[in-house]
Amino acid sequence: MNRIPGDRHSSPTRRALLTAGAGAALAAGCARGGASGAPAAEAGGTATPTAAAGGITPGVMTLFKDPGYNFNGLLALGASGAGAAEVGEVLTAVNTINDSGLSAQSYVKTFRTLGDQLLKAPPGAPADGRTKRFRALRAAQYYGQALFFVLGSDDPGSEEQLYKAGRGAWDTFCDLCEPAPVKANVPYGSTPLPVWFFRPDTSDTPRPTVILTNGSDGQNVDMWTYGVPAALDRGWNALVYDGPGQGQLLFVDQVVFTPTWEEVVTPLVDWLSARPDVDPDRIALTGLSMAGDLAPRAAAFETRIAALVAMPGCLEPWLGFPPEIRQILTPDKQETNDIWNKEVVPELPPDAADVMKKRFEPFSIPAMLEARQGKLFTDFYTPATRIQALSITDVVGRIKAPTLVLDYEGEQFYPGQPRRMYDALTSPKDYLKLTAAEGAQLHCSPMAPQLHCEVVFDWLRKTLPDR
Repeated sequence: MNRIPGDRHSSPTRRALLTAGAGAALAAGCARGGASGAPAAEAGGTATPTAAAGGITPGVMTLFKDPGYNFNGLLALGASGAGAAEVGEVLTAVNTINDSGLSAQSYVKTFRTLGDQLLKAPPGAPADGRTKRFRALRAAQYYGQALFFVLGSDDPGSEEQLYKAGRGAWDTFCDLCEPAPVKANVPYGSTPLPVWFFRPDTSDTPRPTVILTNGSDGQNVDMWTYGVPAALDRGWNALVYDGPGQGQLLFVDQVVFTPTWEEVVTPLVDWLSARPDVDPDRIALTGLSMAGDLAPRAAAFETRIAALVAMPGCLEPWLGFPPEIRQILTPDKQETNDIWNKEVVPELPPDAADVMKKRFEPFSIPAMLEARQGKLFTDFYTPATRIQALSITDVVGRIKAPTLVLDYEGEQFYPGQPRRMYDALTSPKDYLKLTAAEGAQLHCSPMAPQLHCEVVFDWLRKTLPDR
C-alpha cells in the first residue's frame, strides 16, 4: 500500500491530507455514486474535464447543492419512468427539503413521510389493486431514499425499522403484480437468499432469464427500475435477490459482503435451472454499481452464465474510495487503526463521518451496529481489507461468457475501470459509454434508466436470440 513518506506523528502535511483532505474527498466523492459536480478521478488520479465542477449536472439537473444528495435525488427522479417514483412527488420533496435546510434529518424525514403517505388510501374513491400496487412501489422507493441517509439523522437506530418499512412496501407491490413473482428462499450457507422470480405469465414455457444483481447500497426497487419491466416486456424472466451485504441479509440477518460471489450466484442458477419455465442455456447475469465487480467475479467461475453485463465494469472497488482514505490502510492492523482513531477521526467533519458509516456498514457488522448508536467505528482495518479483497483483476480473464461493459460520462466511483475491464476480457465483448448528450451521464445513468435498459436488453437479445 502506498504511504506518504515521513513520520506520521510529526508530519503536518500528512496529517492535513488524512484529516481535512479525507473529509473534503469524502464529502465530494464518496457518497452514493459520488459527486455530481466534483471532478472525477481517473485510475491515475487526475480529474476528467467532463466532470469539472458544475458541468456534469447543469441547470435543472442540480436538485441539491450537495452532490451526494443530488445524486440520490436524481435516482429517485429517474425511476419515474418505471413507475417507481412520481415526478411531482420527488420535486415536491426536493422543495420541502431545500426549504427546511438540506440535511440528513430533513431528507430522511421528508422521504419517510412520503412513503408513509403512499401506503394510505389516495384522495377520492377507494384505491383498487393497481393503485395500491404502484403506490406501494413508490413507497418502497421513498423509504429507500430515507434509508440511505438515516445513519446521519437524529435517529440512526431506526435503520432496521426503516429497511423493513421499505421491504414491506416492496412485498406489497410484488403481491399485487399480475402474475405475482414467485417468492422463495434459496440455500446459501446458514442464511438463505430471498428471491423474487418475475415471469411474463404462469405457463411452463422455457424462457430466457436474467439475474439482476444489486450493488452495495441499492434496494430491490432499484432492480425494478433497472431491469424487471424491460425483461418482462421482451418475454424474459427476471430474478431479483438479496445477497450478503444487501437488503435483508445486511440489515436483518447481519451478513456482510463476500469476495467469492460465485458462491452466491451458483445456488441461484441451480434453483433457476430446476424450473420448467427457465431455459437453462439462456441465463444472463447483470451487475449494477458495485455489482459490476460482483457479477463478473461470479461469471469467472459459474460457467452456466450465458451472457454477462457489468454496469459499470469494476475491477477494484477499493479504488472507489478517495486516495486520502485508501492511504490510511497499512499492512498492520494496529498501525492502521491508530492512524484512523488518533489522526483521522478527531478531525473528520460530521458529514464525512456519516458517509464513512454508510460506506463501511456492508463490510462490518460492528461498524453498522455502532453507527446505529450514533458512533463511528474504531476498526478501520477489517472492513477496508474486506473491500480490498473484492478485487477481480486476477480472475477477469477466466470469463468465457459474452460480456457487455458499460461506462458513463462523469463516472464518479470507478473512473477508468470499465475500460480496464474491457481490455482484460478474453471472451467475446462489447464496450459502450453512455453520455451527457443523452442525459445518461453519471454512475449508472440515474436520469436515464429507460435508455440504460434499452441498451442492456437489446444487447442481451442479440447475444441470446429467440429460438
